Amino acid sequence: MLRRLSIVFAVSLGGCASVSSFFSGNDDPVYASEADENLKKGAEALEGKNYVEAAKYFEFTRTKFPFLEASKEAELKLADCAYEQEKYVEARDRYQGFVRLHPTHPKVDYAAFRAAETHFKDIPSDFFLLPPANEKDQVELKGALVALNEFIRLYPKSEFIERAQKITADVRRRLAKHELYVAEFYARREKWPAVINRLSLVRKNFAGIGFDAEVAFGLSDAHLALNQVEAAREVLVAFVEAFPQDEAVPKAKRMLARLVAPPPSR
Repeated sequence: MLRRLSIVFAVSLGGCASVSSFFSGNDDPVYASEADENLKKGAEALEGKNYVEAAKYFEFTRTKFPFLEASKEAELKLADCAYEQEKYVEARDRYQGFVRLHPTHPKVDYAAFRAAETHFKDIPSDFFLLPPANEKDQVELKGALVALNEFIRLYPKSEFIERAQKITADVRRRLAKHELYVAEFYARREKWPAVINRLSLVRKNFAGIGFDAEVAFGLSDAHLALNQVEAAREVLVAFVEAFPQDEAVPKAKRMLARLVAPPPSR
């Protein structure tokens, strides 16, 4: 009886070890002899969010069948695995590598779009809660804008162009709003040259996306705080001329009527 219990206990331990090994993801899956079959199994694992197993199938396909078209598809799927796990830097490197190595591939625009999109996905969720001095938090936004503009330039007929344009518009608004936030931060501290610098950037780089009146009035106020009456007038006049249909134009004209430029010095 004791011997039988020992055998059962040993088998149980072996079973536990086997289960543990299965869930740890250390065991290799059973690979197929055909490249396409491995791709299919990898795609199923990816769909089921089993990223470790999916990556193993794709890596096997990439290395075992390097001269087949399936190998290129596996490269792209490895990038997708990283993307779905929110490993955006790794995903970006893989997508960009695919673009460099396979510039004529039918899915090269997909890889280029995804590479650009990783910058946007990597933006901190608390971006606008961070101190204005923390300029490094604009890096991914600026990177996204550059990459998306390049994608739109290179692949104007891509099926992803509409999504790229939509994200680009969002990125531009976010960058503009950040500059406005920083300008307001400086305005509360009456640091008017800094306010003018920030708002001038928005005026130059993000005109026509909905902040033009806010920028014009903010610049005008900052110039007036520095007793720069003519500069304040120029800002308002430029706004009225550039955006005659803006609902804030009547207010700008009333402000202009109250501003009198100082006489020229003799």
